Amino acid sequence: MYIVYVGFDDTDTIDADRGTGKLARWFEKALPDGCRLRGVVRQQLLVDPAIPYTSHNSSACALVECPDPSFLNPVIASAVRHIEDYSLPGSDPGLCVVSGQDPNLGNLADFGLTCTKKVVGQADAVKVVNGAHLSGHGGTHDGIIGAAAAVGLTFHGWSGRFVEYGGLRDFPSPVSVEALRAAGIIVVSIDRDAQIPAGNDIVETFGWLRPRLLSGKAVLIVKPKDRGLWESIGRKHRKDKREET
Repeated sequence: MYIVYVGFDDTDTIDADRGTGKLARWFEKALPDGCRLRGVVRQQLLVDPAIPYTSHNSSACALVECPDPSFLNPVIASAVRHIEDYSLPGSDPGLCVVSGQDPNLGNLADFGLTCTKKVVGQADAVKVVNGAHLSGHGGTHDGIIGAAAAVGLTFHGWSGRFVEYGGLRDFPSPVSVEALRAAGIIVVSIDRDAQIPAGNDIVETFGWLRPRLLSGKAVLIVKPKDRGLWESIGRKHRKDKREET
């Protein structure tokens, strides 16, 4: 299976009813025939007064599975149309699309890590993509920075959380460990004794299932609540209402 990383950033405005995460999730409906959305990862970048951002300075990367490399250009074309159709006036949208076979992905990972700790510019993003698709679609085009960072961090595989993965919004709460594993979500406990949740154990997600991206996999971190019962950490707070909508 051929993987394509599609990074989106700065597609919304402060008073919008949706964020970049939702735009990235909607991309599933715009994919070329034969392609499938594996997941969408939200990546957190540096929050600093020197950086203009909408609410959290996060960006998103869609992981797209394609039959073969010939689908790269159609995915790019679909992503361009999608961001132009759904990004909001007043935003500074950016798009980055990179083949999973691109030998430059390691440099993009380094760039993404840099974006979590220091201020960088558009020229840095243009340089690091090294010819892969990078485009701005309005405003200052500053979104190209976060879009490239989202691709790099997602390839890195050790940061971010999935805001889409196998229909995660359709899972019941609570849900069994076995059901999560069947969907490809690894359940890992953070208790002192490093217990291994059993398949018939139950996880309380509080209606907000968001696995972390760890070692390139979807990992749900839980803590013990009672015998055979776990609860996921990092539940959504009221102030985060629009962040992933």
